[in-house]
Amino acid sequence: MPLGNDDDRENERDETETQRLDRNWASLLQELRVVQTGVQVLTGFLLTLPFQDRFSTLDGVMQGVYLATVVCSIGSTVLLVAPVGMHRLLFRRHQLTDLVAASHRFALAGIVLLGLALTGVVALVFYMVLNGVAAGVAAGLAAVLFVYVWWIVPVRRRA
Repeated sequence: MPLGNDDDRENERDETETQRLDRNWASLLQELRVVQTGVQVLTGFLLTLPFQDRFSTLDGVMQGVYLATVVCSIGSTVLLVAPVGMHRLLFRRHQLTDLVAASHRFALAGIVLLGLALTGVVALVFYMVLNGVAAGVAAGLAAVLFVYVWWIVPVRRRA
């Protein structure tokens, strides 16, 4: 039998709807714990870059890439932390179904923005170390990798 995710076999579980929601919420929180620290560190790092001497060597296009990268990183941070704030506001209000559904959407959107932010970081690093062509190629390859690993592989796995 191939290895599978427990979520793929939910109909085989002997659990109530509340137990399923509790399990899904716990699983989602664990996933968020994995990415939150990384995206917060990335955002902090990006916010320090304009204060570095070499930042002024970026041309207008790369300054635009930088700003787009910062926006994506901050957006990712907001979306990946949103379930915690939402949980606090909805705590003990018996809205776990809404909380899990909304948090799932926040997490997906946050992951997309994280992929875009990481792609921007790759472009910036390759631009500073090599040149604009290398930055474009490296960013394109990074984007392809993110799409493949974070979207295509899981979608194929679900099929």
